[in-house]
Amino acid sequence: MIAALDIQVTKTAKSKINEIDFNNLPFGKYFTDHMLEVDYANGEWQKPVIRPFQNLSLSPALSAIHYGQSIFEGIKAYKDRDGHPFIFRPYDNFRRFNISAERMMMTTVPEELFIEGMRRLIDLDRDWIPMKSDYSLYIRPFMFATDDTIGVHASEKYKFMILLSPTGPYYSAPMRIYVEDKFTRAARGGVGFAKAAGNYGGSMMATAVAKKRGFDQVLWMDAYEHKYVQEIGTMNVFFVIGNKVITPDLESGTILEGVTRDSAIEVLRQEGYEVEEGPVHIDDLVRAFEAGELKEVFGTGTAATISMIKELQYEDYTMKFNTDTWKAAPAVRRILMDIREGRRADTHGWMFKV
Repeated sequence: MIAALDIQVTKTAKSKINEIDFNNLPFGKYFTDHMLEVDYANGEWQKPVIRPFQNLSLSPALSAIHYGQSIFEGIKAYKDRDGHPFIFRPYDNFRRFNISAERMMMTTVPEELFIEGMRRLIDLDRDWIPMKSDYSLYIRPFMFATDDTIGVHASEKYKFMILLSPTGPYYSAPMRIYVEDKFTRAARGGVGFAKAAGNYGGSMMATAVAKKRGFDQVLWMDAYEHKYVQEIGTMNVFFVIGNKVITPDLESGTILEGVTRDSAIEVLRQEGYEVEEGPVHIDDLVRAFEAGELKEVFGTGTAATISMIKELQYEDYTMKFNTDTWKAAPAVRRILMDIREGRRADTHGWMFKV
């Protein structure tokens, strides 16, 4: 086990924080002064370091480049009203990170390295956490294979890193979503449940086609019939039908077990909504919309938080919604934001103090 204090810290000679406009923070564009880096070699984790953010020097034979052993997570840190930094549910992301690692035949990361390394890094760069509602510090832990020989086999060496990026709202307006009925994101027995880099690379063509047609993202369907709802490209998805909230279940192993998804389910139930996890057929959604029963559609994700969807396009059929009248999605968004930013008691134990 790596001791919490056994992290070599090299501070930057000059912070770049004053070069950043904190009122204009596009997602993933700016990074803080420091990063955490540690290698796995000879069957054990080496000493972790926190050093100034900088480029890496890598072999062109890097195993991750050729064979795709690369995984990541997305987490967020916030400040409460008194300026104290907190991380939202990091242990859940730690658990999911290692689930992804195991599926991709990669070594797992020790809890102390993941959690304490993250805590130490955020503590060092805490001034980068925006003190503005709906703004946050996005945390990107990731790991990739570093064998420098070509051959299709699991790598024996890995690099684990954490980057930090201050960010504003990911989607600032209600979204237009295209229901994808041609391309496939994941199938049973595959890696759809893992946060593997290849999942996102494989989704880019469908997303680009949808964006050319004026949509923001795609809603993926199952791989066999293209009839059962899976998830949106950057989010899990929820539907309010009548007095019930439904969302695709995790049984197929084809969608991500979202931390924000789980948080939304808990908040919805706490607010008195009946939440059902199960198969969601697109024809049932169309029928519910035609009957006036499909009231709300929204996405949940770490980057996206709670994003309202104002339009679903399925084949030639358009479903439009007036998001101004909604109750469930705005309530979840407000409650989660209040918990994260310290305006509401954290009765779930979700906030980890830095």
